[in-house]
Amino acid sequence: MFKDFSWSGAAAGFVAVLIGFTSSAAIIFQAAAAAGATPGQISSWIFALGVGMGVTCIGLSLYYRTPVVTAWSTPGAALLITGLAGLSMPQAIGVFMFSAALVTICGVTGLFARAMNRIPISIAAAMLAGILARFGMDVFVAMKLEFGLVLLMFAAYLFGKRWLPRYAIIVVLALGTTFAGAQGLLKFDSFHLALATPEFVMPEFTLTSLLGVGIPLFVVTMASQNAPGVAIMRASGYNTPVSPLITWTGLTTLVLAPFGCFSICLAAITAAICMGKEAHEDPSRRYMASVAAGVFYLIAGVSGATVVALFAAFPKALIMAIAGLALFGTIANGLTVAMANEKQREAALITFLVTASGVSLFGIGTAFWGLVAGGLALLAFNGRWKRSTATDTGDARETRAPSAPSRSSTPSTSR
Repeated sequence: MFKDFSWSGAAAGFVAVLIGFTSSAAIIFQAAAAAGATPGQISSWIFALGVGMGVTCIGLSLYYRTPVVTAWSTPGAALLITGLAGLSMPQAIGVFMFSAALVTICGVTGLFARAMNRIPISIAAAMLAGILARFGMDVFVAMKLEFGLVLLMFAAYLFGKRWLPRYAIIVVLALGTTFAGAQGLLKFDSFHLALATPEFVMPEFTLTSLLGVGIPLFVVTMASQNAPGVAIMRASGYNTPVSPLITWTGLTTLVLAPFGCFSICLAAITAAICMGKEAHEDPSRRYMASVAAGVFYLIAGVSGATVVALFAAFPKALIMAIAGLALFGTIANGLTVAMANEKQREAALITFLVTASGVSLFGIGTAFWGLVAGGLALLAFNGRWKRSTATDTGDARETRAPSAPSRSSTPSTSR
């Protein structure tokens, strides 16, 4: 493990956590407030989520020797902002536990893995590129906010890729932070030191809350988070068993739910950062990027409001730029794989366009509808659904890790 450590992987893990917290931490606070959470309970939510993500990132990545990145369900948190209105905190905890139990059942039975195994690699890669396209474009959108800062970061990226490809993102982050500090763009006004204290809440189960909020939370988590997370993993060339990952994220949520952990699921965008070449040139060593992300998540969870305030100090333009630049290589690879199969090319294009459009229907995110549109197009053009070339052995009985990194669980270095 220590031989596989790299500073580029550690930087990728930090960037993943930075983006994860700064992009949606505010939504978590709103969701907690909707349930009438006290400041102490909100801190407990951050603690439970940070610990849950940290433990699963580290444990699953080391077990399978592949990058496994988990996250909270941002669409799920958005749903909770309105869904938890009128519910008590014990009822909210009951909703979290019910949803987590449904996720765990999907993992144990292997139903979700079998469904995901039917997705062709070209469709999965097109969905990956569609999800990340906005982040790539945001690099240039951010120039309208802070032209000098983003231009410097973009130039550093170009020269870094030419002369120090493994450390390009580290160079970009260091120069961007230094420039932002020199320009007074780092805001530490609200920064303060505070450790999180977990608060246990006894769950309360009511039929109306479980049906009205618990099932929608489960559906949104599976369709808008776990499905894209698996697809990105497959598109990046990793054939890690799906069912054990779903099972462990469900169980982790179930255990930590009384402390405010509403959903731990597979990450999509932040996972792509840890699975790209920027994390490491050797795909078999990229798992250390997700291990590093897990360590940073643990620190964030234990530190609570301190880390949230620290991440909030970074200017929006810097976050937008570092996210997009870190994903350039992954976007390019996704488009290459998506368009490689001539018979599936147009269906993959439709998947990409629908996903990149940002359309959201019935509370389910754009990634799911991209898969639906691409699948229907594939059936229309070819008259059948071609099974994915990636195989999944992840049913409930196949959770044993190999004694050494398996060749089938990591992509070849040529991809």
